[in-house]
Amino acid sequence: MSKIRDLSLLVLMYGISILPMPILYALSDLLSFIMHTLVGYRKKVVMNNLAIAFPEKNLEERKLIAKKFYQNFMDTMIESIKLLSTGASRSRKMFTGDLSVLQEAASKGKNVQIHAMHNFNWEVVNHGIARELKAPFLAVYQPITNSFFDRLFKKMRSRFGTILIPANDFKNNFIQYMDKKYVLALVADQNPGHPAKAFWVNFFGKPAPFVTGPEKAARQRDTIVVFANFYKLKRGLYTFECEIITEDPASLPPGALTLRYLKYLEDTIRKRPDNYLWSHRRWKHPYKPEYANSCLEELNLP
Repeated sequence: MSKIRDLSLLVLMYGISILPMPILYALSDLLSFIMHTLVGYRKKVVMNNLAIAFPEKNLEERKLIAKKFYQNFMDTMIESIKLLSTGASRSRKMFTGDLSVLQEAASKGKNVQIHAMHNFNWEVVNHGIARELKAPFLAVYQPITNSFFDRLFKKMRSRFGTILIPANDFKNNFIQYMDKKYVLALVADQNPGHPAKAFWVNFFGKPAPFVTGPEKAARQRDTIVVFANFYKLKRGLYTFECEIITEDPASLPPGALTLRYLKYLEDTIRKRPDNYLWSHRRWKHPYKPEYANSCLEELNLP
C-alpha cells in the first residue's frame, strides 16, 4: 500500500509542477488566503514574533507584514514544487544573484563557509548557487519526517549538484569532505536543540539562543566566512547578496563572529521584514540563570 501511495503522491506532485506559473501563483494566492485568514496557520506564533521584533510598529503594520509573509511563504512552497520539473533554462530565469564575491572567496585556496538565514526562497537560491558556483557546493539540511517527501525534496535540492548533508548526523556525513575544497552553506539562525549549550544573545532585544556550530567550525577549520541573504525582486525572481566577513576566524575573540552575524541578521530582517520565516518559534526557549556562562553580552532580562 505504501508504494501505491508514494506513486500516487509522486504523480500528483509532478502533475502540479508542470502547470504554468500563472496557474501556480493563483493557487498560491488561494492557499495564502486559506492559511492566513481561514486556518490561521501558526498565526499566534507569527504575530507574537512580530510584536517582539517590531514593538515600535502598531498592530495594523504588523498584520500587514504577516499577510505578506504568508504570501511569500506559499510562493516558496509552490515554487519549490515547480523546481521538481524545472530545467536549467527556467531555473536561470528565477535567480539573478551575483556570485562574484563567493567565487572570489572560493578561489583563495581555502574552504568557504556561508552563514545564511531563513529567507525566501531558499530552494531557488540553492539551485542558483549550485548551478553557477565553480566549486563543490555543500548544504546542511534538516531531513523531513515523512520518508516520501524527504526523498522527493532531496532529489529536487540536489538536481544541479548540491551535496546535501543531513543536520541530524552532520559529523559522520561531513568527514568525507573535510580534506577537500568546498563551499558549505549553513542556516546559522537555527534554534539549538540544547539551549544550555548555545550562545545566548539579545535578538531584537530579547534573549535567544543561537547554535555554536557555525562559529566553532569556522575557527577550527580556518574557513573563509561569508554572510549571505537573499530576497524576492519580483514574483518568481530572487537575488543573492553576500560579503566576506573574515578570512581568519580564529583571530577573532570567541563569540565575536556570532555577534557580527546577529547584527547582520537583524539588519537584513529590518530591511525586508516579510521576507523572514516568522512561523519559526525563535524565542521558544526561555533564558535560565544557569545559561549565564554562555552569554555573549549583557542580556536584557525581564
